[in-house]
Amino acid sequence: MRLTVVGCSGSAPGPSSPASCYLVEHEEFALLLDLGNGSFGALQGLTDPGRVDAVYLSHLHADHCLDAAPFIVWHRYSGRSDGRAVPLYAPVGADRRLAAAYDADGGPIDDVFDVTPVGPGSWSIGPFQVQTVRTAHPVECYAVRLTAGGRSLVYTGDTGPSDAVVELARGADVLLAEAAHPDVPDLPPGLHLTGRQAGELAAAAGVGRMLVTHVPAWVDAEAQLAAARSVFPAAELARHAGVHDI
Repeated sequence: MRLTVVGCSGSAPGPSSPASCYLVEHEEFALLLDLGNGSFGALQGLTDPGRVDAVYLSHLHADHCLDAAPFIVWHRYSGRSDGRAVPLYAPVGADRRLAAAYDADGGPIDDVFDVTPVGPGSWSIGPFQVQTVRTAHPVECYAVRLTAGGRSLVYTGDTGPSDAVVELARGADVLLAEAAHPDVPDLPPGLHLTGRQAGELAAAAGVGRMLVTHVPAWVDAEAQLAAARSVFPAAELARHAGVHDI
């Protein structure tokens, strides 16, 4: 597997990266994890959008799904799409959410996306074996584990501390873990991880290495990384356009 970080800024696009979007490739199959705001423009600088074989949306907050709208525009009007509907896996209601994001009238988008609602479970997307669990977040959100070629990648989506996400990540080769919260008092529960909590998740799950991601532009990313490394040394920062072999 190969992971390319298209966007890794938390909560909104930042000056050095769009919001969440990750390209995972194996055996010529290209899967996008999330399409946060600002990410479709960056995606075009990294690959041909027509190469995207499927999309997985962890949840329906704007910083994880909103660039489905320009994805629709490209497929309808660029003249470069092959006309097939791209499989899209997302929580219930994604078709209505994305249609409304594209057009206030909320017209159908099934010419571009073949939408499949997801929940906790196991299935396959192309060459990937997929497992999902519900995360600790205010809206329906699913962390995902992808396994292919004997290697595994886990993406937390958005989550606070979660035993279910620890179990999903157990023994994974790479953990792509959000760390949006600075370590300050009175943080709201069930929303995001601090850098240290991301490191604790990685350590508890016994993963091979961790990429710290989803750090907002107004949070010190290096401090988040240092906090993660204090409990899990094999951590690094996810960076826009970074490429990682899994």
